[in-house]
Amino acid sequence: MARDYYEILGVSRDADKEEIKQAYRRLARKYHPDVNKEPGAEERFKEINRAYEVLSEPETRARYDRFGPDGVSGAGVGFQDIGDMGGFADIFESIFSGFAGGMGTQAQRRRSGPVRGDDLRLDLKLDFREAVFGGEKEIRISHLETCEVCSGSGAKPGTRPRTCSTCGGSGQVRRVTRTPFGSFTQVSTCPTCNGTGTVIEDKCDACDGKGANQVTKKLKITIPAGVDNGTRLRISSEGDAGQRGGPPGDLYVYLFVNEDSEFQRDGINVLSEIKISYLQAILGSRLEVNTVDGPVELLIPPGTQPNTVMKLENRGVPRLGNPVSRGDHLITVLIDIPTKILPEERELLEKLAKIRGDRTGKGGIEGFLGNLFHQR
Repeated sequence: MARDYYEILGVSRDADKEEIKQAYRRLARKYHPDVNKEPGAEERFKEINRAYEVLSEPETRARYDRFGPDGVSGAGVGFQDIGDMGGFADIFESIFSGFAGGMGTQAQRRRSGPVRGDDLRLDLKLDFREAVFGGEKEIRISHLETCEVCSGSGAKPGTRPRTCSTCGGSGQVRRVTRTPFGSFTQVSTCPTCNGTGTVIEDKCDACDGKGANQVTKKLKITIPAGVDNGTRLRISSEGDAGQRGGPPGDLYVYLFVNEDSEFQRDGINVLSEIKISYLQAILGSRLEVNTVDGPVELLIPPGTQPNTVMKLENRGVPRLGNPVSRGDHLITVLIDIPTKILPEERELLEKLAKIRGDRTGKGGIEGFLGNLFHQR
């Protein structure tokens, strides 16, 4: 059975277009056959390409979501992003530079220039009330930070990378093949410098020539009031460090809300239940109920019926982006009809049944209560 395309790219099924593109670029760079010589890398690369072909095109993605792989068996590459070729040029430089004239030069300028760091994702669980009211939250992340010793160059202090002698600093090697139909030039990434155009002879001891180090740090982030499952927060510049002076990526925090034993949520409304006795339902009462704001007095009108919904206005969830506007707290009233009663209670209830002219029969007071609450 074919693997799920979302799983292949490591994104959720509700991922937007930019998330899918970022995931594709990251994986394609990792598994490109010119870079990764491990067994199975080429097949993995083809799998990643196929997943992106389908999920990057809205029409084919919709067919895939509805029918699975059978719905896109004939789907081709989507070209809706052809105006933004940055990721493709970096990955498929060997293909495009051979056919598109100046595109190879343009891609090389991008490769040797600043490169933005990768975005990162963190899943964060919140308690019910934290999601309702928001607040500060401390998180721990691990990301790449530019090496302070070599300032990201990867070279030992006092030295600098030299121009790659294999490719002359272009980052590419060309091979000309002569055939009866003419000469064909194949362009590929330089195996010596991996396309950077430079070689580090004396590596920085602090980062081993990588120009960045994996660092774990704590961050305090602000959770807005009214967030819900799937809400995504963007923390600017807290992703991985960029390369060659490029800016860092961003950190995306996906929020997930734990279930509460007492409250449920319906949009910006809070739902709960309260159980009262049949006498409280008949005669009415004032009760203290719990809300997300704390205890509140609730008036139960006389004659309240089972499953009546009582509304506490403005006691719900603040509207995301407009915390002044809040939903309501909706309380469903459940009526507790006893299965066993004391002799004194039975005597009083039978007198009440006679006054009302109700026949209790063999079922006794249970029959009376059933009539009382279900025939009104």
